[in-house]
Amino acid sequence: MKAQDIRQQFFDFFKNKEHKIVPSAPIVVKNDPTLMFNNAGMNQFKDLFLGNKEVKHPRIADTQKCLRVSGKHNDLEEVGIDSYHHTMFEMLGNWSFGNYFKEEAIAWAWELLVDVYKLDKTRLYVTVFEGDKEDNLQVDQESVEIWKKWIPEDRILFFDRKDNFWEMGATGPCGPCTEIHIDLRDDEQRVLTDGAGLVNMDHPQVVEIWNLVFIQFNRKADNSLELLPDKHVDTGMGFERLAMAIQGKQSNYDTDVFSPFIEWLEEKTGIKYTSNYALDAKSDIAMRVVVDHIRAVSFTIADGQMPDNSGAGYVIRRILRRAVRYYYSFLDRKEPLLFDMVDLLANNFKDVFPELHAQKEFVAKVILEEEKSFLRTLDGGLKRLSSVKIENGILDGNTAFEMYDTYGFPIDLTRLIASENSWKIDEEGFEKALAEQRNRGRSDAARSEGDWQIVEDIKDVQFEGYDHDSLEDVKVVKYRIVTQKEKEIKQLVINKTPFYPEGGGQVGDTGVIQFDGEQLKVLDTKKENDLIIHTVDKFPSSLSANGSAQINAERRRLIENNHTATHLLHAALRSVLGDHVQQKGSLVRDNAFRFDFSHFQKMTDDEIAQVEKIVNQRIRQNIPLNEARSIPLAEAQESGAMMLFGEKYGETVRMITFDKDYSVELCGGCHVGSTGKIGLFKITSESGIAAGVRRIEAVTAEGAEKYVNEALANLNEVKGLFKNPATLHKNIQDLQEENKSLKKELEKLMALKAASIKTDLIASKRTVNGVNVVSALIDLQDAKTAKTLAYNIEKELGNAVVFFGLNIKGKPQLMMTISEELTKEKELHAGNMVRALAQHINGGGGGQAFFASAGGSNPDGLHAAIAAIDEHL
Repeated sequence: MKAQDIRQQFFDFFKNKEHKIVPSAPIVVKNDPTLMFNNAGMNQFKDLFLGNKEVKHPRIADTQKCLRVSGKHNDLEEVGIDSYHHTMFEMLGNWSFGNYFKEEAIAWAWELLVDVYKLDKTRLYVTVFEGDKEDNLQVDQESVEIWKKWIPEDRILFFDRKDNFWEMGATGPCGPCTEIHIDLRDDEQRVLTDGAGLVNMDHPQVVEIWNLVFIQFNRKADNSLELLPDKHVDTGMGFERLAMAIQGKQSNYDTDVFSPFIEWLEEKTGIKYTSNYALDAKSDIAMRVVVDHIRAVSFTIADGQMPDNSGAGYVIRRILRRAVRYYYSFLDRKEPLLFDMVDLLANNFKDVFPELHAQKEFVAKVILEEEKSFLRTLDGGLKRLSSVKIENGILDGNTAFEMYDTYGFPIDLTRLIASENSWKIDEEGFEKALAEQRNRGRSDAARSEGDWQIVEDIKDVQFEGYDHDSLEDVKVVKYRIVTQKEKEIKQLVINKTPFYPEGGGQVGDTGVIQFDGEQLKVLDTKKENDLIIHTVDKFPSSLSANGSAQINAERRRLIENNHTATHLLHAALRSVLGDHVQQKGSLVRDNAFRFDFSHFQKMTDDEIAQVEKIVNQRIRQNIPLNEARSIPLAEAQESGAMMLFGEKYGETVRMITFDKDYSVELCGGCHVGSTGKIGLFKITSESGIAAGVRRIEAVTAEGAEKYVNEALANLNEVKGLFKNPATLHKNIQDLQEENKSLKKELEKLMALKAASIKTDLIASKRTVNGVNVVSALIDLQDAKTAKTLAYNIEKELGNAVVFFGLNIKGKPQLMMTISEELTKEKELHAGNMVRALAQHINGGGGGQAFFASAGGSNPDGLHAAIAAIDEHL
């Protein structure tokens, strides 16, 4: 059975069991501070488990794109080594929200696996929760009794809370789970060793395929458990492992989920894949790494997460670079490879995850640029390693960490190069530096949440901010304290609110809430999953009182100007640059906004002017807002509404239109009633932020007026300096030409001065430890001329070290050049010596073995630096 058929049979089975089949949520999480990525199928349903949202469909099933590489589920270094770990994987799941429970969940799981998928039931084992004294929980006997109807009792196994008690996090919904495992070993192995003893022992052929979680408790902040009013079912079945079991394979990578990509790699590299899992089977490991990682990288980019140097973007960059390092080292591939796989991947998944297919050219371009960049880094890292100082055959741990952290050079590649050169790495020093970095990261991210203190039992909090700036009869629903970076944050939920929570690029509202005359400042408003949370400066003295809520209306009006301007800008960009333009992010504040979009080259001045002109024309037309607040998603799609990749849309959506032939977008943000209120739009900058992604920063209304007035004031000031000429542009050009000519004359004079002192410097040559040495504090005001002078003296003398100190306009500089033969024969290194000598001028620097320079802040130390060179030699 093909993988696509396995997935479809899962959908068909649960559709027949009256489940609503829903699409996968984006792999990147936006409204949950506890997660970067969806790492389980249940994440998009958290609010239903928490009771923050009304249940519309009590039975649901789907396949969810998941990513596990960081935090609790850190599987990255296992990927490619074994047969079943992955970064990105699919999680098939079915859910019951207060509907069916253990009896149906277990019976249907057995029916699907045995009767539909035809798995050999003699190969199946199940695990159940054995109870826990600390939590005062008994054995999950209910699940045991149900399982006895389907499976012999000797294949019902008991495990502790580590394996069979599932928790959403440190607090929140939780409960016992029962797992289904399968023994895929051949009959001879099964006779020799009973599979029951291999369950949960990380055996590659005795694996878990389905976890049925029975959510019936709530874990409180004090670690105690309380029963939930409703009982839920949350199941998760790894699609790749299921395909391995059904297709009779010994590895996930041998299934048709991965085999087309491995075959593609074989053809591209000319290397045969042998399905070898020995640690020295490097080319096989590399192929598994590549075919796994391309999935994680491609789907996260398609869902809106660009590779970056921090946060979720850093995780993606790290995955991508791990794949590059493996094909660079073990597939002998020195040119970009991953980007070329995107088309095959997109076509393979277009029926289940169409968002990648719709953006495959963009995703491929981003990956290509990332690959090029890291391949350059690898090349530079190899050169850097060749020049570092090795003492007693050991590479210093801090140097190895610097290669890893600063230059992005993987530690295992450093280890490989070290072994090839018969070096060892100071592993303890490296691990210490790495641990210090991780501890700093954990400290920065540390967050603890107190339990919600419930005041009113209200499930759905109403947002009424589209229609009202203020509301009466406001009640506290619940409150809590969150501690982050040792700072207490007070959070409040009210029954209805005019405060817009941060989302869709728009910042959260601020304002005040009053109870019995007591005023609370609302410092920010955010959304946690679908719950609107107000950050306040204090809690009300009277929690039961009715109150009022008032946003900062002036600030909101400015935000509305900017948010509507992003829609007008988006449409204008598509008109000027082409339909390939797609929004890739935004930040809408009251004083300005930025807008990120897909485009592969810098915009010309003419294109920017065209876009500005179109947007301002639309503003002057005073186009009225047409808001369809709650329409079926299908209807919005038929209307041609722009939908953003990486957003999770419900069955009904809000459609914002400013002229149906110009701008129609799905959007939950706040907008002007008509475009004329924006007044004026002005682009302040256009730049590139990532491969294939440009950023426009802009201002509107009063912000645009201020920007234009400041620009005119600056222009008038320049005109005044030139005595208000009629041709200011020509005057500036003439001044630039004059400046350029004077610089050339100065360079000639400096060259003549250098030539005049060259003879004296050569005459001052002395010999130190068999090396010709020229060192002096020279009176040149141009570093370029000094560098040329140093090279010329070294070339004329040979076997030489030339070391200069300069004071250029009060800024001390050091520079050193060393004959190439001395860097090899005597292992002299200009970079290392200059770095040490720069301490005399309170500075730092470095460079290569044959040339280096440094700057500092203490010119009085130049003489001491020059005097110290002999000691270093």
